Amino acid sequence: MTEAAGKLRVDKWLWYARFFKTRSLASKVVAAGHVRVNGQKISKSSHSISTGDVLTFPQAKEIRVVRIEAIGERRGPAPEAQGLYFDMTERKEKVPPSPRFEGKGRPSKRDRRNLDLMKNTRLED
Repeated sequence: MTEAAGKLRVDKWLWYARFFKTRSLASKVVAAGHVRVNGQKISKSSHSISTGDVLTFPQAKEIRVVRIEAIGERRGPAPEAQGLYFDMTERKEKVPPSPRFEGKGRPSKRDRRNLDLMKNTRLED
């Protein structure tokens, strides 16, 4: 289908917009029922979408919400792909997986040496 028709398969559009590396990956996410179009779950890759539709789907460890701005005709470079949608996902502050403050996280080599020195001085006292 082309842009003149105004509709495109959801898996193909997700691949065009570079949300997934391959079209088969996009198809698997849709077939698993993890994609919503305008708030309704879909489970068929052949579901047609058009401009103005809102897609909600998981990508990596976050849920993406995008509004389709254009259908697209090919899988082009990243700047072209970013023009196909408007990202409505709420941005959250990135929290490091293991913070090194308040005694949390693994000690560095230097910290470990200091801990060992402190333990040894206590035992000698």
